[in-house]
Parts: sequence; C-alpha cells; structure tokens
Amino acid sequence: MAKINLKEYDYSLPKELIAQTACHHRDHCKLMVLNGRRTEHKRFYQIIDYLQPGDVLVLNETKVMAAKLLGKKETGGNVEVILTGKLGTSYLARIKGSKIRKKTKLIFAHNKAEVVKREEDVFYLKFFGGLKKKDLIIPTPPYIKQKVPEKDYQTIFARKAGSLAAPTAGLHFTKELLKKIEQNGVKIAKINLSISYETFLPVRDINHHQTGREYFEIGKRNADLINSANNLFAVGTTVIKCLESAKRKNGRLFPQKDCSTLFIKPGHQFKTTWKGIITNFHLPQSSLLLLVSAYIGGNKLRIAYAEAVKKKYRFFSLGDAMLIVK
Repeated sequence: MAKINLKEYDYSLPKELIAQTACHHRDHCKLMVLNGRRTEHKRFYQIIDYLQPGDVLVLNETKVMAAKLLGKKETGGNVEVILTGKLGTSYLARIKGSKIRKKTKLIFAHNKAEVVKREEDVFYLKFFGGLKKKDLIIPTPPYIKQKVPEKDYQTIFARKAGSLAAPTAGLHFTKELLKKIEQNGVKIAKINLSISYETFLPVRDINHHQTGREYFEIGKRNADLINSANNLFAVGTTVIKCLESAKRKNGRLFPQKDCSTLFIKPGHQFKTTWKGIITNFHLPQSSLLLLVSAYIGGNKLRIAYAEAVKKKYRFFSLGDAMLIVK
C-alpha cells in the first residue's frame, strides 16, 4: 500500500461556510452529485432521480442520546462534560475546561460530581446521589457555536438512542421524501451503529489512529433486503462502516450484533459494492474524509471540495450533501 500523506487531506475553508443552523426545509439543502465524470448541482429532494426500482437505500436509525452536561468547577470556571460510558459506579467522560484533575469537584444544575481518576483524556466521574437525567442535553459538534434545537440534530427515522453524534447524511430526509422513494419501488433497509465520541477527533497519525469502539446491529429483514438489492446506496459513512465491519457467510450478509473499530482509509478494499454514497462535507484530515477518499480517490475528492467552496456549499454536520454515484 502506498504511503498516505495526511497533508493531502487538508483544505482551506472560510468560517462562514461552516453551517451553524440546519436548512429550514431538510430536503431543500444543496446536493452536489458526482456522477461518473460529471458534476451536477441539485437540491436534495432531487436525489430520487438517481434511485431506480429494486435499489436499496440503507439508513442508520441510531439516535443521539442526551450525554452532555454544562456546569462549573467548585472553584469557578465553566466546564462542558460529555459522558462516553460507564464502568462500575463511575462514568467515563471527556471534559472541556481548565485544570481538571483528580478530586476536582464539578457542580451542575441539579447535582455534583467528583473526578476520581484520569487516564489521558478520559476522566472518571462519581456523581453524588447518582446522575440526574434532567441535567443532560444532546451533544453537538464543537464547531457549532450556537444552541441547536434537538429536532434539527436527529434524523426523522432515529429510533435507538446510543450515539454521541448524528448520522448527518440522514438529516436531509423527510417523511414525505422517503415515502416517494418507496413508492418508486426503492426499498429502505435500516441498520444501527452507535457513533462514538472519537468521530469528532482529528487524525494525527494515519498509521496509529484509533477509532472508537462502536456497537452495531443488523436484523434479519434488513440483511435480506441488502442481499436482494439491485444496487445499494449508503446514507452516510456510518452505514459504510457498519457493512464493511459486518461478517458474511458465502458472500451474504446475515443478522448480527457486534462492535467495530474499523478505520477505513485510502487503500481499503471494500467488500460491499456500493452504487452510491450520500454524505455531507467533512472536516479536513478527519477519518470521515479519509473514508470518502477511499471510495472515490483523493484527487477527485479534492476537486469536488474545491468546487463546493467556490459555489459556497455549507459544510459539516448541519450543511449540504454530496451524492457519489458509480
């Protein structure tokens, strides 16, 4: 495998192109279509024109869970806490704030907690009287600087809470659009992959980058739908990660529950044949950008992103979308 230069996956982005709010009508955002050698500029609701009877559209029905707390240190100073798991009676957390160390006490609206242990960037918290759910809100990415209504950061098909980030390619779908797609003979399959905190982290070293451990499940009906597809379309990078991580028997997907730590980067040999991928525009040097590059190639991706900047597409989680058709 050729050596990958991470700097090739950096790009300049004006701050005003980082979407801070969702599109007023979900399916009216811009849609860049990379269709073979052609680049087309559409609106998202026109995605229906690229789907044919017998195709299968695969969605991630995970739901962003309330796992963020806003508070203060007992000595003063704001803190932002994101709970990432639980071990025994302690909660594992990432904390944004200065001088957080063992025995630091944190004060929230309805409770207090103490840092009982730290392992690198992971803090262990003990809540006095237990965790109060009314203190919890859903986490949003750090580049979104204003409060986001929860409805704008959940897909309309979100079902099972477990993620610390939204499967953002799915945010563009409305119930009406999905209904039209199904009426055209396209089948909808759903998987569940819980998105970890590590999805926010930049790739520092492409050879040693670790993704979070992400739980996924595929039910029998959905495995059968995917196996029967004329063509497969993935709604988002999390769907790709799920199916690339999933085991197969005689080349066919079967029902399963497992965890994935798969890091897809250029040179990856895909075991799923995708006709198309729907995705947002991702952060420079991010694992998600590298995944998309693995699918279409770095040069084509760089050209597309440069054109998106020129045409003032909105970037990242609440931004516009891209459809890559092969």
